[in-house]
Amino acid sequence: MTSSSLWKRRAGMGLGALVLVGALAWVVVKAGPWAPTRVTVTRVASGALQPALFGIGTVEARRSHLLGPTAAARVLKVHVDVGDTVQPGQLLAELDPVDLDQRSAALDASLTRARSLVTASEAQQRDAQARRDLAAANARRYAELGAQDFISAGALEARQQEQRSADAAVQAADAALAASRQDLQRLGAERAAVLQQRDRLRLTAPAAGVIASRDAEPGSTVVAGQAVLRLIDPASLWLKVRFDQGRAAGLTSGQPAQVALRSRPGQVLPGRIARLEPLGDAVTEERIAQVALDALPAGLTVGELAEVTVKLTPTADRPWVPNAALQQRGGQTGVWRVAEGRPVFAPLQLGNSDLDGRVQVLDGLKAGDAIVVHSEKALSADTRLRVVDALAGSTTGSTGPAK
Repeated sequence: MTSSSLWKRRAGMGLGALVLVGALAWVVVKAGPWAPTRVTVTRVASGALQPALFGIGTVEARRSHLLGPTAAARVLKVHVDVGDTVQPGQLLAELDPVDLDQRSAALDASLTRARSLVTASEAQQRDAQARRDLAAANARRYAELGAQDFISAGALEARQQEQRSADAAVQAADAALAASRQDLQRLGAERAAVLQQRDRLRLTAPAAGVIASRDAEPGSTVVAGQAVLRLIDPASLWLKVRFDQGRAAGLTSGQPAQVALRSRPGQVLPGRIARLEPLGDAVTEERIAQVALDALPAGLTVGELAEVTVKLTPTADRPWVPNAALQQRGGQTGVWRVAEGRPVFAPLQLGNSDLDGRVQVLDGLKAGDAIVVHSEKALSADTRLRVVDALAGSTTGSTGPAK
């Protein structure tokens, strides 16, 4: 091999090495750890927002009745089934009375005997009063004769003793009559209590409604307070809705609401906030509201889920940013503003937001400022940026490079 060929070969190898090093440097600078961070950028817009609350609700009955015994009992009969419409006072179920009928019959006999005792006591009272009247008359006559010395003092004292005995007999008859009447009253109260217990074993409808559940069958034993049937008023259905406490400041009763039932996903039903519950959920940090529909659709079922949207008062014209641009840094909420090609973190004072992901800016930005919406990695003040139209995996692109 000649020296010329050897020199050409070495020159070619050197040139290839330079090309390889240059390519490697280009990759490192453009796509490696020292490459600029790709970001999507938009400009701060200004305008009025329509704040709204979104919550998930469950259909419930405002008026619901749980029907069951006040003492442990065995279910004897159930006359209705789930879905049946009932009227006030209609017999729905019966419980086994056990010995209540026999106790009632025994009390009836006791009442008859007590009435007889009252009659006898009244007769004894009348007899005692007659004896007292006779003894009093005899005592008066003997007192007159004794004053004229026609009888001895012992005979007068005997008649006076007869009068005192007659008075005591009248008092005893009065007490016996009062006791017999009190006994009659006691037996009447016991019989009324037994009849009331017997009536409580007959479960009747307290109001018109629909049977929502049948929780016990004939032959099963239920305890006090356990429900046998659940009755609901279908005209009282409403939704129990949970809203984020952090955004529920403007929520008040009477505000209009839009309801989308799970069974009718493409249909929006009008409603209103009927009531705000005074107690919220401290665990989930939610405010609870009851939403009433303006017109109940056919086939609405208890327990169905619904999506509820409540529009609040529109805001004044102010700058706003997309929610995706907000970042947390050093305990502050803000955005990365693009200034001379470099990111600068701008802390913000935020206001209301809408359901489209737009957040009102009260202080910290002005309309037209360029801000980062998405970035492929975390930013810092010395990060070099490369603005692109979209990043893979991001759902919100920029409106174009910042000019």
